[in-house]
Amino acid sequence: MEVAIAPSWKQKLVNEFEKPYFIELATFVKTEYATQRVYPSGKQIFNAFNSCAFEAVKVVILGQDPYHGEGQANGLCFSVNDGVKPPPSLVNIFKELNQDLGKPIPSSGNLQRWADQGVLLLNATLTVRASAPGSHQKRGWEEFTDAAIKVLSDERTDLVFILWGAYAQKKGEIIDRQKHYVIASPHPSPFSAYNGFFGSKPFSKTNGYLKSKNLPEVDW
Repeated sequence: MEVAIAPSWKQKLVNEFEKPYFIELATFVKTEYATQRVYPSGKQIFNAFNSCAFEAVKVVILGQDPYHGEGQANGLCFSVNDGVKPPPSLVNIFKELNQDLGKPIPSSGNLQRWADQGVLLLNATLTVRASAPGSHQKRGWEEFTDAAIKVLSDERTDLVFILWGAYAQKKGEIIDRQKHYVIASPHPSPFSAYNGFFGSKPFSKTNGYLKSKNLPEVDW
């Protein structure tokens, strides 16, 4: 099956594209885009991968579902398009960034600038029906993104994995902690941010680890 994904990732994940689950997933997704309003746009489904080559990944942030509101999702977890009001979780991420590193709150919620520096902003599920959160879960995307996490864990070293919330932490159980640095905390959602997300300092911890490995830090 021909999949429009960056060559470095296609090479690593090519076997997934021929598996029955992925063929079924592709059929489902094509039908959804043809008959429903689905986010992100078709060209942005693999934006996380296309923005961050396999060899360029330094940090992985795991999300769950794309945003399901009009014009929000752009294929990068927690990110929204320029000009779109940041959702509550992203507002809290920016608050923590401000408290952690003293950086001003960004004017745009578009996290493309992070992706361009080697931050893989990966949702577990890469598509969603408009106004229907979770509508594309358990269709095969989770298996595909597990494969991406596993190949990073197996074939790379000294990556930082940021796992916000119980869902991301469960998905991250396949990460080899002997080779990589895992930062886990509650989710930045308003329901849990005050239970340990605020004050968790993921940004300074990430840069501290990268610096200790003589790797370029992220300009958050």
